[in-house]
Amino acid sequence: MTKKTTVLVTGASGFVGIHCVVALLKEGYQVRGTVRSLGREAALRKTIGKFVDADDRLTLVETDLLKDDGWSEATKDCNYVLHVASPFPLSDPKHEDELIIPAREGTLRVLRAASENSVKRVVLTSSVAAIAYGHPKEKTRFNENDWSIPESKTISAYAKSKTLAERAAWDFVKGLDNGVELATINPGLILGPLPDTNARTSGVLVQSLMLSTLPGLARMHFNAVDVRDVATAHLAAMTTPEAAGQRFICVSDSFWLKDVALLLKEKYADKGYKIKTNVFPNWIVRFVACIKRTMSHTLNGSSRTA
Repeated sequence: MTKKTTVLVTGASGFVGIHCVVALLKEGYQVRGTVRSLGREAALRKTIGKFVDADDRLTLVETDLLKDDGWSEATKDCNYVLHVASPFPLSDPKHEDELIIPAREGTLRVLRAASENSVKRVVLTSSVAAIAYGHPKEKTRFNENDWSIPESKTISAYAKSKTLAERAAWDFVKGLDNGVELATINPGLILGPLPDTNARTSGVLVQSLMLSTLPGLARMHFNAVDVRDVATAHLAAMTTPEAAGQRFICVSDSFWLKDVALLLKEKYADKGYKIKTNVFPNWIVRFVACIKRTMSHTLNGSSRTA
């Protein structure tokens, strides 16, 4: 790697995107980041500046996953692409295509542009949602050879979007003859330090526990990973020769929701936070989820193990 090595990070203003940008800048790369609006540039630069001096090594460009405009220019002269951008809402949308279309079509737009501009390797941010969802309940262990089942009646719109987007990416690369490589990172629930005051989707879980916005806890189990480890995994997948053509599950710990609540209560109860630790039966939680739609996305497939 030289100081002239340029990496494109899509979704540079997102939770994972910011941490990837910071990690790249710390390693000396030139970074080009995509955002949906350049109106966010000043705030994003201020956030990144808290972690690393970007000076003139960070440039931002405006793109949209649903439009072709700008992607060819964004990938031009880039050695690598970290395609992080993908919709990740708090709750399931009214129609699954609201997630599926931008996830799948956006991924293909990035790959087409990368191919046209002879990018060496694309690292796609996928998810364990593309591996462990829609399977029979008896199946509880998964590896990188497994795929979620988009035809399943139990799969969420988010998991379906990640599965179809990653499938489309692998199919696209198989049809290329110009040597563009692909690797995917498949993290579990991504937690860790928030780069700014925006709780973002990943932080809402902890925020809801801290603020006691729900009457009790669901009996939910998670496979989690620190966002900084996810960023490190992206950089490793980008530069390690053997990573080409591989999928990488990123999970560092496994816990129950009650474990998190107990830990937060231990740390913050004396600061006035009344954190609930009572666990409700699943049927009650699902009933509440029908009323409070922001819970429904979190409920889908929460007990899977990667």
